[in-house]
Amino acid sequence: MTFCSQLLDTSFQTFDLHDTVSHALEVMDMHHAEYAVVLDGLNYLGLLDIVDLEEADPSSELISMDQYLIKAYVKSSDHFLQALKVKSKYNLDIIPVLNEKNEWEGIIKADTLLDQTSSLLGVTTTEAFIVLEIPRMDYAPGQINRLVESNDCMIMQMNTMLDPVTGMMQLVIRVNKEEVSDLIATFQRHEYNVICYYGEETFDNTLQNNLDHLLNYLNI
Repeated sequence: MTFCSQLLDTSFQTFDLHDTVSHALEVMDMHHAEYAVVLDGLNYLGLLDIVDLEEADPSSELISMDQYLIKAYVKSSDHFLQALKVKSKYNLDIIPVLNEKNEWEGIIKADTLLDQTSSLLGVTTTEAFIVLEIPRMDYAPGQINRLVESNDCMIMQMNTMLDPVTGMMQLVIRVNKEEVSDLIATFQRHEYNVICYYGEETFDNTLQNNLDHLLNYLNI
């Protein structure tokens, strides 16, 4: 299990609530940062977006922009998936991390989260992924598992999601083999809609396009 404390970057620049807007913008430009982390001592107050800072009075103190502060954060003891949730909710490229006293610890970068999520999903392994689409009422994990095992495979991971437009359920299944043509055929014989798959086989254009659309939908 990976906790937020294990993914920390403690070198990220922070600002005091009495620093000026012009000072913050100067430092942010030097570090190519999009957000300013505002602290009161060690206490975290929030993030300021560079767009809001650029529209503010350069001589004013950061505390004067209290209404623009983004209060997003995770605790160092949280599972890293909580950081992924916060990133998605606030559309951030950094996620502030606090200790149990709500004191500043550091940040988690979006790239670090992506790497950790890839590891969790197993996309760096040589195993195959299969994406199925079924009506929600037809979801039967036991049957899916039996079909997988009948092809001498094992489900290593299965995630589900609902398409908000069609109401159909999509299943992303990771199995412990690369060569899955027989398993794909089995799913199709049982009238499962195989949206796409990735293994030893080469995608045809339709499957590749479907995968691209799926990844955009997942916002990966």
